[in-house]
Amino acid sequence: MALMRAVAAMLIMIVAFSAAAGGIELRQFDDPVMQARYHDLTATMRCPLCENQAIGDSNAPIAADMRDRIYQLLQEGRSDIEIVDHMVQRFGEYILYNPRLENRTYLLWGLPIALVILGALVVLLMIRARRNASAKALSAEERQRVEALINRKRPS
Repeated sequence: MALMRAVAAMLIMIVAFSAAAGGIELRQFDDPVMQARYHDLTATMRCPLCENQAIGDSNAPIAADMRDRIYQLLQEGRSDIEIVDHMVQRFGEYILYNPRLENRTYLLWGLPIALVILGALVVLLMIRARRNASAKALSAEERQRVEALINRKRPS
């Protein structure tokens, strides 16, 4: 009976360990540079299923498929640009955290710069308007009024 319990406990531990180890992805790279490229690529692509999570950090099945495809492309000797182009063609521009500068993304890239320039221009115009307003000379009527206020006796 003790032998049966020991065997059952061993089987349970083996099944539990294999289930836990099944979630860990191990990629074998011969070159540390290729491993660094893999980690950079998986960190710079967004999971299409998860909200704002890199495919390197995501547990979603589609992210695992994307990691597998990146690994395969790296093993084939593709460049980073070719891999990114392949993934964008397959999944769309959404997967890139930093969109490319293209005709349709000029507004996305240019709008922040344009707003900063516009804000600086508005601030400069406001400063200029205040300087001009304070530098204007008083009219004769305004001078008389100011002098009357200054010369007025204060009640004690």
